[in-house]
Amino acid sequence: MIKTVIFDLDGTLLNTLEDLKDATNFALSKFGYSARSLEEIRCFVGNGVRKLIERAVPENCENVEECLAIFKKNYSENMCNHTNPYNGILEILKTLHDNGIKIGVVSNKFDSAVKELCKKYFGDLIDVAIGQADDVPKKPAPDGVFKAMKELNADEYSTIYVGDSEVDVETAKNAGLKCIGVIWGFRARDYLKGADFIIDKPCDIINLIRSL
Repeated sequence: MIKTVIFDLDGTLLNTLEDLKDATNFALSKFGYSARSLEEIRCFVGNGVRKLIERAVPENCENVEECLAIFKKNYSENMCNHTNPYNGILEILKTLHDNGIKIGVVSNKFDSAVKELCKKYFGDLIDVAIGQADDVPKKPAPDGVFKAMKELNADEYSTIYVGDSEVDVETAKNAGLKCIGVIWGFRARDYLKGADFIIDKPCDIINLIRSL
């Protein structure tokens, strides 16, 4: 029986792509670098904001640190301009919450942004929100998931992980958890090979959890 669900954030619960693109291009523009398209940003995300910037700047760029700092400041001030939960997500979280299932979020986005976004869009529906920090290695390292599970008093047998990318599939495996891959996010179905389950719409989460 599933008692705890750990979610990825970007591409799973929230569509953050436009705001990520805008903040990236704002930072790039400060150094005269070419802007990146939405589809390029889609391919660059998933491994944390440092890797996003490293992929967005020109090869052999010497301004990665400065660009990253500008990105973080701009994104922190503008991360809710276009971001919204995917259709059906709020209803799913409420159903899980109302049925006594604990909900955690583990993301490679920097920790302060993860906590602020979860609070703004999901309020008390999220029990624990953990982002990338100096003491929490990025996914696919399982450390963030283990930290969330410890705070939620959860075990591997009654916990399932939900995400939209190959990073999430690997994270779940590294944590010893079953994985639900979702295809409404930033990656296509082919990237989710290895997931225990692949679903097309949020309501499938409830049906699947009830069957386990």
